[in-house]
Amino acid sequence: MLCLLSIVFFFAVGGQLVLSLPDVIRIGGLFHPADDRQEVAFKYAVDRINADRTILPRSRLTAQIERISPQDSFHASKRVCHLLKTGVAAIFGPQSPQTASHVQSICDTMEIPHLETRWDFRLRRESCLVNLYPHPRAISKAYVDLVKAWGWKSFTIIYETNEGLVRLQELLKAHGPSEFPIAVRQLGEGPDYRPLLKQIKNSAESHIVLDCSTEKIYDVLKQAQQIGMMSDYHSYLITSLDLHTVDLEEFKYGGTNITAFRLVDPERADVIKVMKDWAYGSESRFGRKPDGAQLTRKDNSTFVKTETALMYDAVHLFAKALHDLDSSQRIDIKPLNCDAADTWPHGYSLINYMKVVEMRGLTGVIKFDNQGFRSSFVLDIVELGREGLKQIGTWNSTQGVNFTRTFGETYTQIVESLHNKTLVVTLILSSPYCMRKDSSEQLSGNDQFEGYAIDLIEEISKILGFNYTFKLVPDGRYGSLNRETKEWDGMMRELLDQRADLAIADLTITYDREQAVDFTMPFMNLGISILYRKPIKQPPNLFSFLSPLSLDVWIYMATAYLGVSVLLFILARFTPYEWQNPHPCNPSPDHLENQFTLLNCLWFAIGSLMQQGCDFLPKAVSTRMVAGMWWFFTLIMISSYTANLAAFLTVERMDSPIESAEDLAKQTKIKYGALRGGSTAAFFRDSNFSTYQRMWSFMESARPSVFATSNTEGVDRVVRGKGSYAFLMESTSIEYVIERNCELTQVGGLLDSKGYGIAMPPNSPYRTAISGAVLKLQEEGKLHILKTRWWKEKRGGGSCRDDTSKSSSAANELGLANVGGVFVVLLGGMGVACVIAVAEFVWKSRKVAVEERPSSLCAEMAYELRHAINCSGSTRPVTRRRHSRPQPPPPPGGLPLEVDVCGQHFIPLSPYSQHGYVSSNQIKDPLV
Repeated sequence: MLCLLSIVFFFAVGGQLVLSLPDVIRIGGLFHPADDRQEVAFKYAVDRINADRTILPRSRLTAQIERISPQDSFHASKRVCHLLKTGVAAIFGPQSPQTASHVQSICDTMEIPHLETRWDFRLRRESCLVNLYPHPRAISKAYVDLVKAWGWKSFTIIYETNEGLVRLQELLKAHGPSEFPIAVRQLGEGPDYRPLLKQIKNSAESHIVLDCSTEKIYDVLKQAQQIGMMSDYHSYLITSLDLHTVDLEEFKYGGTNITAFRLVDPERADVIKVMKDWAYGSESRFGRKPDGAQLTRKDNSTFVKTETALMYDAVHLFAKALHDLDSSQRIDIKPLNCDAADTWPHGYSLINYMKVVEMRGLTGVIKFDNQGFRSSFVLDIVELGREGLKQIGTWNSTQGVNFTRTFGETYTQIVESLHNKTLVVTLILSSPYCMRKDSSEQLSGNDQFEGYAIDLIEEISKILGFNYTFKLVPDGRYGSLNRETKEWDGMMRELLDQRADLAIADLTITYDREQAVDFTMPFMNLGISILYRKPIKQPPNLFSFLSPLSLDVWIYMATAYLGVSVLLFILARFTPYEWQNPHPCNPSPDHLENQFTLLNCLWFAIGSLMQQGCDFLPKAVSTRMVAGMWWFFTLIMISSYTANLAAFLTVERMDSPIESAEDLAKQTKIKYGALRGGSTAAFFRDSNFSTYQRMWSFMESARPSVFATSNTEGVDRVVRGKGSYAFLMESTSIEYVIERNCELTQVGGLLDSKGYGIAMPPNSPYRTAISGAVLKLQEEGKLHILKTRWWKEKRGGGSCRDDTSKSSSAANELGLANVGGVFVVLLGGMGVACVIAVAEFVWKSRKVAVEERPSSLCAEMAYELRHAINCSGSTRPVTRRRHSRPQPPPPPGGLPLEVDVCGQHFIPLSPYSQHGYVSSNQIKDPLV
């Protein structure tokens, strides 16, 4: 009996637990006539849950569908009340904001769960609403992170409704005040959006953020394509999560970057399974097949809208939460009357269970935060390519943007897009980068140009496989920014207007240009330098032999010469060892003689300096010390002079008035300028260095203008200026000029360091590929080969280098102009000597005429002249003085006696004797 009671109690309790949920659970769905796909998804989700007995094993869901007008809120309220009377456990939809607010108000009052799948920025925590659509603030953050990852500095927002501005408000806040402002434009009613798009095109903006309904995306992109806004340089960020549902077949091969976020990945296995079952399921499940066929696009690929997938996930979320709630409490579902005060007691509990449930659906992991909003989700970043939309990365609220596409995949995609594409290359005539060919025939197209840039683009095209066509820039300018109008000209204008794909020339990469367009890595490095005429060869100075020693040294040497001579004279008179007997034969002389007179000291010093010596030398230790030091001094000085003289006589002296930019800035006689509107002029204009600022002020204020319209004009002005004009230009261009014009040279070093790059329109997709090709050419040495070809070989290159090598290969010969001064000194000295000799001749003749012979000066001079010009003999009679000293008595025989310097007496002998005289001692000799 006890066992029987236990069994009855068990079944009673079990029956209570089993029957805690009704067999049939009604759920209401409010749909608009245009929401047929969501209605299908709603029905399909109910059918899947009923088919899968693991979700609600003891109950079945029944869909109660009401169709309402999107703008009729009163009718929507009536339909909600009608559903509550039938005893529904939850209400799904509608999608219209106007009707959804009334439905939510009624559900809050009756405590009935209200599930939505639409974007709604007015979400409230304290309500019975559960919205599976990602939180608006989180989606806005995704847009912000993607724009920052791309590095967009400016962009244009095109929005359709005010809700679009709310959706993008975080993007507007993140950009904030900036030197690159963004433009916000409303799309308008349509269907013609071309006027608006033309305005955007004229603004040269290539980054577009498009926020409009999914149905209008194709029309906007199609009209943008018609006016030329679907080029390789335009980028579109589509805010819609349903871009995969738009037919983009016409835009796949245009090269335009079209990117969007995606919540549903149609390539995921579980999504594919559901879609196939959804679209091609058995007719017994749906009762009709056309509903599923609505999910098939014309290219036979299945797709599903985000809100449709969210509706499918919302029904599953409700069923799972209901199952979890059933395990904790008994749930009964009863009809409710909108006019009564009754509410459903399990409504809030079911809402809370739905917000804590974590499940995986078609839209990924469904999880709500502590405020009940779906903020933690993953978005796929998809980009349109030749194969259609392809995932290139993901975004989530914690890690932000994560690009999954590798660099290799990106590079391969770029190269593939370049194959057989024809690029427009803008050029400017500038030697040796681009020149017209010298041909007797009329050339056209690409064949009429040659040069370094032409060969470079040819090498790059071989690597990347694209075609190209050349186009000269109309205004013949490289490109400079007008500070007042903020407009570019020249090649930069061509790129910004997208009339050219590449600009290749001696185009310098500057900060302003880099902000406006894209540049590849530099293919040539250089700097600013000065082009000037070569220094004029100085004519040799007549007295160039004085150059080895400075004027100060010559003065010091002369002072030392005089000082040593005077010191030697003083010491020679002071020391007793320099006083000598003038008559060595007389042991007791009446007086002593000092041979170091002042004139002899001067002669001794000059003889030592000339390394010729003298016929008398010092005898005292003191005077010998002076002489030794003087000889050592002259040894060093003469050796140094000889060594330095060789260099001064063989090295050519060049007269160059400037050696650097500082020399230019310090003077005003030599004018100097640069290319008007070029990077060189911009360098001096924007420089903060005082020297360069002074140079810019001089160039800007000079009249006539010192600026040139082209490098060729600047070079011509240097040649014609004959040293009165210098041209500031890039060092590579200077190298090219001085290889061909031997009158010119580079003065000084480089004033800065920069590079030439290939310019492209902003956001060009080809930048990475072309930079890689340039790097490859550099590693292979082809860039050096190209530079050697066009700088030193073609068009007259290398002619000046041959002259330089010849002049430097051998020592310079000395001409008469180099050593003429020595001859002048020699002739001058000989002339002075002749004058002194004449003076001595006249002085001596006068003295003899007055003191020794009573004759006139003219007679004496004639007598002396006859003996001087008599070249037959080397003797002459001695002139007798009238007042001679007393003579000794004549020796026997009547011969007169003469007395020599030693006091010996001599007797004049026969004129035929050898000496003419005989001493008195010899008279005693019998033989004499």
